[in-house]
Amino acid sequence: MPAALDRAPDTGAPTGELLDRALAPLGAPACHLLTGSGRTVARTAAARTELPAPRAADLLRTGRGTTLRVDDGAATDFDAWHLYLPDPVRVPARALAEVAALLARHRREREPERAAERATAELADALRAFDALTGEQADPVPAFGSSVEEHDRSTGEFGIPGEGSGSTRLRAALAACGLGDTGPYTVVVASLAPRGEAGDAAAALAEALRHLPSAARAVTEDPDGGATAVVAREPDAGYDVRARLGEVWPLIHGCRPEAAPHAGVSGPVDAPERLPAGLAQARYALAAARATGPAGPRVVGLGDLDGLGMLLAGVPSDVREVYRDTVLGPLLKAGRGSAPMLLETLESFLAHDRSWARTAEALHVHVNTVHYRVSRIEELTGRDLSRLDHAADLRAALLCR
Repeated sequence: MPAALDRAPDTGAPTGELLDRALAPLGAPACHLLTGSGRTVARTAAARTELPAPRAADLLRTGRGTTLRVDDGAATDFDAWHLYLPDPVRVPARALAEVAALLARHRREREPERAAERATAELADALRAFDALTGEQADPVPAFGSSVEEHDRSTGEFGIPGEGSGSTRLRAALAACGLGDTGPYTVVVASLAPRGEAGDAAAALAEALRHLPSAARAVTEDPDGGATAVVAREPDAGYDVRARLGEVWPLIHGCRPEAAPHAGVSGPVDAPERLPAGLAQARYALAAARATGPAGPRVVGLGDLDGLGMLLAGVPSDVREVYRDTVLGPLLKAGRGSAPMLLETLESFLAHDRSWARTAEALHVHVNTVHYRVSRIEELTGRDLSRLDHAADLRAALLCR
């Protein structure tokens, strides 16, 4: 490799320019620099059109054309770069490997930028501090009707007088990440199942968010191995974060098919002081995503909570367990033989809109048997199944199992 080209990563040249210069001595073939999810990082001048992400990801998976991973030693399956040459060109394997090594060094030296790393860490710390201040751990808590910001000015971070303003710190951290300090924002939380290596969930979420046009973002790894992001998109960007992530998420899954990525997306957050509320929304939606699609890729936003099952899926498991035992406990203790039969009858009765005849037909029993069993269920649970609210109580308890 010419010495001038070998020094090119040190000059701060853009990735696309470096790619063109590296491949020029090899006949300047059409070449795309892609991530595993099909996002285009750069392309040579001969690659005249950008490949749509789904098609690019498919080409990488199927091995059509010539592909070579750019191994910089730090990239994950989600954010690794891949050289892709679509045409059958005679580029020596050794020469292509040298190009990949050049790009790997370029990436190590320029990405991620240390300043951006520090800013994101500061945002994570500020958000956690503000979340703690506004959560149940905070003592004293804001008076009813007062704003969190007012409380923060009077008590300082964590409710300790004189420590400074958590709100000011949060705004400064947002500005340092290029997110502005006025909003609107969207909070996204994500996880992988199984978890994988440290930083994998953050890498997956960051890669997904890079597919969003006109959006600034800050992504950080959570202590539990998940990831949290704050996204600020242009008001006229013309897309919904939840909808766009839903389109991209299968591509993220394709980078590591054995791991199921899940994400929860908040509603719009109009000010920094509302970010803890957005974080709570996103966490609730993530819990629903995990519960309703544990083995596959799933993105859930508040707008997806359109049924009782989805709503309850986001409730913490210990809360669901207590509710289930409270409502169905007497029924579950009815006896080894009776309990399964009564539960089956209850499920069928509610599923068939409390129709005696259709329930009897579904269970292959006489309608009088259904009447007897339902009476027994009502006696044990203290609920009247002719009342809609009591039927809803029992339906919710069944969904909490």
